[in-house]
Amino acid sequence: MKGKQVLLTGGTGGLGLGVTPTVLAQGGEVTIPYRSPKDVERLKGVISPADFARIQFIQADLGEEAAVANIVSRMGRVDVLIHLVGGFSMGKTHEYSYSDWQQQLDLNLNTTFLTCKYSLKSMVENGYGRIVTVGARAGVEPGGLLAAYSTAKAGVIALTKAIANETKGTNITANIVLPSTIDTPINREAMGAENADKWVKPESIGQVICFLASEAAKDIRGAAIPVYGSC
Repeated sequence: MKGKQVLLTGGTGGLGLGVTPTVLAQGGEVTIPYRSPKDVERLKGVISPADFARIQFIQADLGEEAAVANIVSRMGRVDVLIHLVGGFSMGKTHEYSYSDWQQQLDLNLNTTFLTCKYSLKSMVENGYGRIVTVGARAGVEPGGLLAAYSTAKAGVIALTKAIANETKGTNITANIVLPSTIDTPINREAMGAENADKWVKPESIGQVICFLASEAAKDIRGAAIPVYGSC
């Protein structure tokens, strides 16, 4: 990704803490949107000062269309979009609130649509692009208590595959990674650490993402790559 303008969303989150150093090692010019200054400080603690200085941070709510448009405008162009933003909540469908349902769609699917929309506009104008989104195993193997999350991630998969179809015949690709349970501090807190050795590591997901985001992956389009660890 040397010389490429990379938009890395969720780069300060639990998954991002493992993916961001891997992306930086590829030599791209990285822009990371963030919500809170404490998120930036958390990332600062896991990368070198030299790498930290290479990142352009932009405070933004990715659920706001104008904010996403502004990020892309400030970047000048987007060569690579790596969209990590997402999250899950659990609950029985008949007890699940409509507001929580909407929140899952907003967080997982609608942010993906907005970042893809504006990044893709730039890619089409410049004749080059790599889009990598994060689905989930639950998006293709829905489980109980995860109806909203599974639905949202299934939407991410469908959206990304649609973009891949729209961009056939160009030097723009769109692919999805499908992690199983990711070994993050939040997941350890929520589910306990007894089986964490079987969960997929963020760094492992980062390696797959970086390949899909590279020029070498020009012939891979609309792929949904399982990254399940030992689960």
